Amino acid sequence: MNTLKINIRPLKITDASQLATLANNKKIWDNLRDYIPYPYDEKDAEDFINLTKNEHPKQNFGIEYHRELCGVISLHIQTDVYRKSAEIGYWIGEPYWGKGIATEAIKLITTYGFDQLGLVRIHAGVFEYNTASMIVLEKNGYKKEGISKKAICKNGRVYDEHRYYKLSHE
Repeated sequence: MNTLKINIRPLKITDASQLATLANNKKIWDNLRDYIPYPYDEKDAEDFINLTKNEHPKQNFGIEYHRELCGVISLHIQTDVYRKSAEIGYWIGEPYWGKGIATEAIKLITTYGFDQLGLVRIHAGVFEYNTASMIVLEKNGYKKEGISKKAICKNGRVYDEHRYYKLSHE
């Protein structure tokens, strides 16, 4: 899946070094869930890449910008009565910020989720201070569903979570 400058593709073990370099950044980690380690090293990257190899359907992708790995984007497909929904997650390495990459990557994976996976709903939770993430979701037609007050604990502080969604028929 690609546009003129952006491609999302399965991760390869050869991505481990670049993935570790980009993800080992506190500014990135401050906007991610705590199960993602920090500091982030090449072994962490290899473990993650190996975990994605057995996915069916594929849910985690590397984001390429001009053929360079610059981030990761995922659809976490829900289960049970939520099986037609997925949670989107993404991050872009700091050297690639401000280039419109996240906006394009979200567009690509949203299309993939609706057209290839048959999802009806994709949603995201965004930490209250991550306004850039809110903007790129809104650029892709995601709507703010609400704010979960004091729902997140990150770096020892409690924050609101802004909830976004998009439906396949909208």
